Amino acid sequence: MVAALELYLDTAASRRIRVLWDALEAEGVQSMRSLLAQRHRPHVSLAVAPRLDPEQVAAALAGTTVAAPLRLSFQYAGQFVGRVLWLGPVPTPQLLAHHRQVHARLAAAGITLVEHYQPDRWVPHCTLSMRVPNALMAAAVRRCLETLPLDATVVSAALTDHARDISHPLP
Repeated sequence: MVAALELYLDTAASRRIRVLWDALEAEGVQSMRSLLAQRHRPHVSLAVAPRLDPEQVAAALAGTTVAAPLRLSFQYAGQFVGRVLWLGPVPTPQLLAHHRQVHARLAAAGITLVEHYQPDRWVPHCTLSMRVPNALMAAAVRRCLETLPLDATVVSAALTDHARDISHPLP
């Protein structure tokens, strides 16, 4: 399992993503809804690591608003290797600058993060499914495209480590 800094979306956007999760499940695609006893929340991860210490992260980010009121416009459906299906927001200068600022603060504190989430490598996304069966991928992508565009506002943030049952709110 991994730990992450997650940006949570407003109620209306979260509701639309949950409806999409349900539609994917109805088509035989296990969505994020099925994970963690249905406690998983629609989000965009800013940083990921094998393990994060909440106190160390909070100290590194002191004075930073992790849950910056960013406006996100999800315009893309995508797939990562391993059959991971996601929706992607437009990578605006504000979103990328916020990501870079958070990473700079964590790096300055000596916190090591997963390479794919580093600035200039990060693909902002909201994961919908971790393993879409190959035979169902085209239908799943089509279902995603029917949901787009989807506008959202970041309303809160947390450090999560589901393997250790940690959900630590961040400012």
